[in-house]
Amino acid sequence: MSIAFLITTLVVVATPGTGVVYTLSAGLAGGRRASVIAATACTLGIIPHMVAAITGLAALLHASAVAFEIIKYLGVAYLLYMAWATLKDRDAIVVEGDPEPKPALRTITSGVLINVLNPKLTLFFFAFLPQFVPAGEPGFIPRMLLLSGVFMLATFVVFSVYGVLAAGVRHHVISRPRVLAWMRRIFAGSFAALGAKLAFTTQ
Repeated sequence: MSIAFLITTLVVVATPGTGVVYTLSAGLAGGRRASVIAATACTLGIIPHMVAAITGLAALLHASAVAFEIIKYLGVAYLLYMAWATLKDRDAIVVEGDPEPKPALRTITSGVLINVLNPKLTLFFFAFLPQFVPAGEPGFIPRMLLLSGVFMLATFVVFSVYGVLAAGVRHHVISRPRVLAWMRRIFAGSFAALGAKLAFTTQ
């Protein structure tokens, strides 16, 4: 396990993206438990990309412009839906006291979809992980699984920290209606911006 891999992984994971925005939103809306569930969901959403990279499906996705565009625009549509839902649903962030937590399955489903519908993550695994696996190494697949596992662990830890920190200031936020209104707009705008960014990305 090289230092270069660990540093690169931490930089990639800590850089704000759709998963971070979703986890922060979950932490503000439902507290620490919701934020950890959201972090777990985003981590689980990495598994399909890991499998695709290891089995070679990422190469097909990279070679097929049609496949890439289909998955990309499914991701864009879902991010825009998240933006609309966050802006319109006043219960998305607005809470009173200690409300009943939202069903874990709903949080997990949304978090998994956010990462699954991101073709750039598959391409990232395809281009990133092989750099740290020597060509022709007998234990190629176990090595890829190990590096993927480290990446997923880093994702869970960093996202959980983001979410728990957001949950820590939750009670200071929920008592201020104007702050809540702006928080909804910020999260909605973030999802919309990330969707627009994804829409204009290329292979």
